[in-house]
Amino acid sequence: MDTKYEFNKLTKRLRSAVGKAIHDYTMLEANDKVMVCLSGGKDSYTLLDILIGLQKIAPIPFELIAVNLDQGQPGFPKEVLPNYLNNLKIKYKIIEEDTYSTVKRVIAEGKTTCGLCSRLRRGILYRVAKELGATKIALGHHRDDILETLFLNMFYAGKLKGMPPKLVSDDGNNIIIRPLAYCTEKDIIQYALTKQFPIIPCNLCGTQPNLQRQVIKEMLEGWSNRFPGRIESMFRSMQNVIPSHLMDNKHYSFSTLKTTGIATESGDIAFDKEIFPTQLINDVL
Repeated sequence: MDTKYEFNKLTKRLRSAVGKAIHDYTMLEANDKVMVCLSGGKDSYTLLDILIGLQKIAPIPFELIAVNLDQGQPGFPKEVLPNYLNNLKIKYKIIEEDTYSTVKRVIAEGKTTCGLCSRLRRGILYRVAKELGATKIALGHHRDDILETLFLNMFYAGKLKGMPPKLVSDDGNNIIIRPLAYCTEKDIIQYALTKQFPIIPCNLCGTQPNLQRQVIKEMLEGWSNRFPGRIESMFRSMQNVIPSHLMDNKHYSFSTLKTTGIATESGDIAFDKEIFPTQLINDVL
């Protein structure tokens, strides 16, 4: 097997997926200044690398600036990211804010630190985006993250809510984009390994066991192994929502429903048997 050939295919697949996501959700506009949040993990390295490649061939001009938040974690290798980014000859900014001490002080030992850590990090990055004049904030969440978030909200929060490819931030001041929305974690892992990115592990929360997201991840991996194609089908369903066939009367006016006398494919078929592909039926059984 030609390793170089396989890597070229992988690169093309990732670039194509990112380009399609950017197009489908109008993530970038001419002269955008995109703040790429670089954590030192495989996802954000891949995001930056793919965006640099696309920037060279994009039909519109846009600027990239990589931003890393040094949260004061003990043993954090401060030289890794500056060395890497200097070699890329790309604009970047390293922010030093000791959120680590805050999290350790506030959260009891053994408890999940992710929530507070995320809120602190988010506030700082929003502030920096404003200081830099960034028009978009790019995050490295991929397809698996998005699907996991959907199930996390269903199982633990009772909401049909995912992680959108593009949305206004909770402070109302920033546009958040996720260009890796169509990319699989499997492809990203392989890309990062081949490119030999200098990965920086998170020793604050990344190694905590029994996190709810890990439970969901293992569930989805199990389904994917047993039923090939199920993950892809579930992901497509997030792009094919039919509010009239759910139960949220805030998003569909059930109270004002009236007959029209006109047949429609979206009408109720309560007296018919739902027909699904044979493979899906076998999966259930």
